[in-house]
Amino acid sequence: MPTIEQGLALAAALLLAAIVASTASMRLGLPILLVFLAVGMVARALGLLPPTLVVAYGVGAVALAIILFDGGLRTPWSAFRQAWRPALSLATLGVVITAGAVAAIAVWGFGLSPSAGWLLGSLVGSTDAAAVFALLRTRGVHLPPRTAAILEIESGANDPMAAFLTIAFLEALLGRAATPAAWAELFVRQMGIGAAAGLLGGVGLAAMLNRLRLPTAGLYPVLANAGALLVFGGTMALHGSGFLAVYLAGLVAGNRRVVFKRGILLVQDGLAWLAQVVMFVALGLLADPQRLRAILGPGVALAVALVLVARPLATFLTLLPFRVSLREILLIAWTGLRGATPIVLALFPLAAGAPHGELFFHLVFFAVLLSAATQGWTLPLVARALGLAQPAPPAPPVSLEILSLRHVDADIVEYTIGPESRAAHEQLRDLALPDGAVVAMVVRDASILAPRGATRLRPGDHVFVVLRLDVRDQVDAVFAPVEEAREIRPEIVIAGEAPLEELAAWLGDEAAAELAGRGGTVGEWLRERLGEPVEEGAGAEWAGALVYVRELDENGAIRQVGLVPGSATPRRPQPDRPNGHREHAGRGTQGNGGAGQAVVQVAGQAAGQGGVEGHAPQGADAEEREIERGGA
Repeated sequence: MPTIEQGLALAAALLLAAIVASTASMRLGLPILLVFLAVGMVARALGLLPPTLVVAYGVGAVALAIILFDGGLRTPWSAFRQAWRPALSLATLGVVITAGAVAAIAVWGFGLSPSAGWLLGSLVGSTDAAAVFALLRTRGVHLPPRTAAILEIESGANDPMAAFLTIAFLEALLGRAATPAAWAELFVRQMGIGAAAGLLGGVGLAAMLNRLRLPTAGLYPVLANAGALLVFGGTMALHGSGFLAVYLAGLVAGNRRVVFKRGILLVQDGLAWLAQVVMFVALGLLADPQRLRAILGPGVALAVALVLVARPLATFLTLLPFRVSLREILLIAWTGLRGATPIVLALFPLAAGAPHGELFFHLVFFAVLLSAATQGWTLPLVARALGLAQPAPPAPPVSLEILSLRHVDADIVEYTIGPESRAAHEQLRDLALPDGAVVAMVVRDASILAPRGATRLRPGDHVFVVLRLDVRDQVDAVFAPVEEAREIRPEIVIAGEAPLEELAAWLGDEAAAELAGRGGTVGEWLRERLGEPVEEGAGAEWAGALVYVRELDENGAIRQVGLVPGSATPRRPQPDRPNGHREHAGRGTQGNGGAGQAVVQVAGQAAGQGGVEGHAPQGADAEEREIERGGA
């Protein structure tokens, strides 16, 4: 038995070996979980660390909670709204169909009792979308948005259903409550408590992050994960579904405005990877290579039944009512990779001392290995064969982010200039960027270009724009492809006290000629045109555009005027400022950041790139700029 110091050194060595070995999985196109499991199995074969069921169970539960919380944090409402109906159908009814199909084959082929067959089917009912997307990224494949959303939501939502079925049929196998009424009560209790705890926990966690003024930024990710584990453990203590609760808590908190959100996500990414590595290595330690060889035949049969029968059947039956195309159904059927959850759930019967507990664990372990190896290796090929593989968007070699401990009504958006972009081959001074948006950085190849009015954008450039949230649609239109931009009617906001020439500058020569020689402000002109009384929302068509009162101040004066062009986004020449940014005549570019300041950090991310190269401003390795209220 190793000492504490020796055990710590061995555990760290295994962790390091797993991470280093993961580079091989990228080259071979295999899911990374295979490497982590293999490291654990090798460690057991060499006798480096003893297998411990209690430790593996505890590590697996905590790791799953962190992984599910991370998945919820990164699932946007837009993806949820786009695909929640087919995804939830696949995550609930699909798990039941998968379990039933595997149960039928297990009862008929393995001679198991119905309860034991259903338990085995329940153990392998959930999928792992993280393994799918990680594998596709390494192979340069991008899935269509709806297909990706279905897979992402399904993987987070099917764990609670698989856990419920596992508990229900484990109880039946142990001769406990097995009546339909008992199962209905268990389902309502698990899902009801889990959903309520998750929704309330997500709202409460977001409120705590926003209201507490912690002494250092590093405590915010700690608070977020402590809250997630509290939701998970508290829900389990109340006999609810901790898997559902922690996923919903992440989903709710991740889609609310939370201070230091980018910093939390950065730390969360590292924690989720650490959880995966530790969990798979710990689970690999429990797998006995001799038992795996002994069940080679049944293990292959289970994996084949799962991949070729159960998953396709569940996918077809649950997705056909939602008008999902046949190609999408075929791809989703093939992307049902099994990951951590089936192996962790297989610890339930093992820990409970249920009949066939050790057999079930090794069968599930073998099925996960075979599913990940076969489906994982062929997935990019299948996606391309079905015509659903899209090229992955090019990643910029650097990042630019706002990190703030206060709410900031601004964001940094990265636009990749494509050949069809409206901004391609244009100078920055000629872009119709609205008030409240400023180009902060242009990245070309691996070099940073200090943005100036004369900087001409090329296809392949990455443009980072600091913008207020309310002008995002307008900026999107500036950088959109020409055909797409024609369908967008952005709103341009002009200060009411701006000179009248400001309005004419957005609409072209005819409007300028009509207003030539007239003095006054935009607000005064619009009030004269509309007549009294003036109300917010009142407007008129002029020069092919809608001009309306966007906001009145407390004295009834027009504070903001909205301009919605009727055709393509206008282009407006802009004078250069000394630092290369543009300045509108009506108002300066504002951050409206609320209390405090936000810090923008630039750091090289290209592989092997030690620092930022090219025409970077002073301090290119780690440039910091402040975006304060009133200017950027």
